[in-house]
Amino acid sequence: MRMNTRLPRHRALGRGLAALLALTALSTPAAAAPAAAAAPTTPMPPEAKMLDLPLTDIDGAPKTLRALGGKALLLVNVASRCGFTRQYAGLEALYQKYKAQGLVIAGFPSNDFGGQEPGTEAEIKTFCSTKYNVTFPMFAKVKVKGPEKTALYQQLTTAAGAGEVGWNFTKFLVSAGGAKVTRFEPGVEPEAAELVAAIEAALK
Repeated sequence: MRMNTRLPRHRALGRGLAALLALTALSTPAAAAPAAAAAPTTPMPPEAKMLDLPLTDIDGAPKTLRALGGKALLLVNVASRCGFTRQYAGLEALYQKYKAQGLVIAGFPSNDFGGQEPGTEAEIKTFCSTKYNVTFPMFAKVKVKGPEKTALYQQLTTAAGAGEVGWNFTKFLVSAGGAKVTRFEPGVEPEAAELVAAIEAALK
């Protein structure tokens, strides 16, 4: 007499379900422990970023505005073939008058307006030193407007709140620590009373 070795249908299904559950448990990774919360960070003020932006001086060396020192910075986008190029003389005179008190003037050549700064950095340096006896710091050529605008001018125009630079010899006066940025348009001569007054206030 043969014995029936088949399990009842419900018992077979039960064993199959148990096996499936066990397999699923083995293949499911354990839940990861929650990551530790990141320590809160204090955003760097925009003016601090401005002073520490990587720049290149006219000789090709890396430089930052902070490295220039001083109590106040007057940043000017310059060009050698502009109707305002003569302002180099006034800027140098301003630098000589106030540098002992902490004023630093920095020139940023740009070919953005009318192609009026087409030369190389070496040519620009020679032009400035021989034609106008410029001794204040000069930097490599930069873009001061448009989609390729350098990060420094992105921050300057944002901080001053007056939109894109419109022409050569626009001036930005940056107070100690970069806390305040004041803009002066190209028509404001270096010896203009309003600019001189703002510089003297920034140097106090």
